[in-house]
Amino acid sequence: MALDNCGVMRRIREDSDAGAQLKGFFDEIGTPLLSDIRVDYSEDAVEYVTRSSFPNYFNGSELVVAGKLAKGADNSSNLHVAVRASGSDKQLTLEADVPMGGSRSTAQGKPGQPDLIQRAWSFLTIKELLRSRMQSDSSRDKDTLSDKARNLSLEYHFLTPLTSISVPGTDQGAGPGGEKEAADPVAQDQRMQSLHSSGKPGRSSLSKKKKTVVVSKTSADGDPHFIADFPLSKLSVCFNIDGQPGDVLRLVSDHENSGVTVNGQLTGAPAPPGGHKKQRTYFSTITIIISKPARSYIEVTPHRVILDGRDRFVLSCDRSIEVESDGLLVAISARSQVTVTIDDHISFVFLLHQYKNPAPFQRDHLGFYILNSQGLSSSAHGLLGQFLHSRVQIVELFTNASGSAGQRGHAAAGADGSEGIAATAASLSIKD
Repeated sequence: MALDNCGVMRRIREDSDAGAQLKGFFDEIGTPLLSDIRVDYSEDAVEYVTRSSFPNYFNGSELVVAGKLAKGADNSSNLHVAVRASGSDKQLTLEADVPMGGSRSTAQGKPGQPDLIQRAWSFLTIKELLRSRMQSDSSRDKDTLSDKARNLSLEYHFLTPLTSISVPGTDQGAGPGGEKEAADPVAQDQRMQSLHSSGKPGRSSLSKKKKTVVVSKTSADGDPHFIADFPLSKLSVCFNIDGQPGDVLRLVSDHENSGVTVNGQLTGAPAPPGGHKKQRTYFSTITIIISKPARSYIEVTPHRVILDGRDRFVLSCDRSIEVESDGLLVAISARSQVTVTIDDHISFVFLLHQYKNPAPFQRDHLGFYILNSQGLSSSAHGLLGQFLHSRVQIVELFTNASGSAGQRGHAAAGADGSEGIAATAASLSIKD
């Protein structure tokens, strides 16, 4: 949210004085002095410049720009630097000429290592590449930005989400080549409050999740096509719902017992040419509301998951990750599926349907699957919830020549000896 709106984010850690941290944060941003700051240099005099435009400048903060003098620049000339910004009531311009001959770095590193200025430039560049990667919606751009950041991280020996650290004398490695993986600060920054140790009760944790494949019959997927599985009767029944874009369908409702309610919102798309439908509908957003023992809210889209309970998480579906908070477990397999487990007795799986080059009638959407319904009561309702504890019975029907219907065994014949037409039907007990 901060990246998208030129804002500022700070993590408030629970193991320290939260009041002091909040006061320090508001002191930091409480006195904005300038906005829309831009730093410009002489044309063709510099290259590989890090971020040079900033949305805000606060009292007591600092803005750092690093770069490299161009090879063709004349060391005997001056480097012209101009800073332009907006104040509360006027535009501000500051200009200076810096002799390039005297701009050599004086902070040299150890032999064989880059000096401090080079490392500062690489650090700022990597940070900007990772920020751009988080904001990008293109898979190709993300891969390109990741490669650039990884190469700089290896060259200048920085530990980043794209690199790992080798710990000598240990064999507990999870990174490439048996190396131990480092903590992932980008993944940690995706949530909006502090992370906590998973070893403490009532706490939250975040970790990597391996990709798994799960199949369940009771589901709603596609346009949307519903399948209700009846394990007691060893039978499955399918049906369709032709809703309108924007409609919200109640999939599961058990708020009086388990406290779980699942709703799905539809989005629309044109129907393929030659089809009998005028439009298609898909699930664009599915929400889970949990009222017991504490209220929690989970929102799943094809691209992100929001978990709002004791803590608040905003997680990208492009990254495999696992989050646990107060009996809720959200496991994301990158660009594949999201699994939500509630108190180990209720599990839902969301398949992520994403298109790189979608046709006009295709939309990124979700598939909803009930993996474990043990924690849902027999009074559960909803388009899928109503079937979870139902029984169905297959009966044989026949229609005689006079048009009246009867029920018999496999011998479907009319009372007058005329041959009947046999058909199969399901007799259900439907609550909704």
